[in-house]
Amino acid sequence: MQQAGKFVISLDFELMWGVRDLVTIDEYGDHLRGVHTAIPRMLQSFTKYNIQATFAAVGFLFFENKQQMMEAMPSRKPAYTNKALSPYNGHFSSVGESLETDLYHFGSHLIKQIKDTPGQEIATHTFSHYYCLEDGQTVEDFREDLKAAIAVAEKQGISLKSIVFPRNQYNADYLQVCSEYGITNIRGNEHSWLYEPRRFEKETLLRRALRLIDAYFNITGHHCYTNEFMSASKPFNIAASRFLRQYKPRVKMLEGLRLKRIKNSMTHAAKNGLTYHLWWHPHNFGINQQENINLLEKVLQHYQALNKQYHFTSCTMAALANELEAAL
Repeated sequence: MQQAGKFVISLDFELMWGVRDLVTIDEYGDHLRGVHTAIPRMLQSFTKYNIQATFAAVGFLFFENKQQMMEAMPSRKPAYTNKALSPYNGHFSSVGESLETDLYHFGSHLIKQIKDTPGQEIATHTFSHYYCLEDGQTVEDFREDLKAAIAVAEKQGISLKSIVFPRNQYNADYLQVCSEYGITNIRGNEHSWLYEPRRFEKETLLRRALRLIDAYFNITGHHCYTNEFMSASKPFNIAASRFLRQYKPRVKMLEGLRLKRIKNSMTHAAKNGLTYHLWWHPHNFGINQQENINLLEKVLQHYQALNKQYHFTSCTMAALANELEAAL
């Protein structure tokens, strides 16, 4: 009998820590403020459709105030050649004292909501939104960053088992460190040259353009994975299948194609006993929330139909890693 396929959802929860080197609060503030209402709405949808999701949170978001944050800094910090990549180079002057004065850098109340919602996993997105492939940083810097992330999570009773690497940057040396500290699985990249991890300066307009087209038309495949593929190395590679892009009014006529691309690949996974892994950032739902939630619910309704017909099953990254380990 063919094994049932798996439906995995992961979210990169980062607020300003994940975009501060790309945009300003003036440019992106609406998206970030919207996260504080978008996550509760997503959790409602996940509960409604019996979805287990993984929220990979930046370690800075666990703190209730700036003083706690400053006291928990890792002993080593990344010395990126591009100084703009490091939050330690002056960014803390823009951080408020607590959530009451700063909606852009604090998320402990949302982490608590996620933790209190049955079936949800809290994973790590590193402590400082760490870039593993950028010049200047070292594996030992990353080790200290990961230790800081584990420590702040443990203080809230959370044992980290899954990691999502910022900008999907990693290599074998960093995976070894993850294994040493109890991380059982990662979210790898889609299995195509378009999605291979690269440094910022190595990214090209061609790859960006083709990834955008791939969101609407199947040019790289379904990106659904066998258990053998995911468990071929450790930590297990629960690779991404599709980034759920945010709703944009100027291309709303293409929404049907975007939804069809996702549903077709989910169906392929369900029929063939494979894993399909959908991901996005909560700030992608920060504006146009109703349109984004509407599309998400259509995806989840399709999941329910596949669950009934093919026993397609929702699970967190950590839960799937546990199953892969048990099958070895």
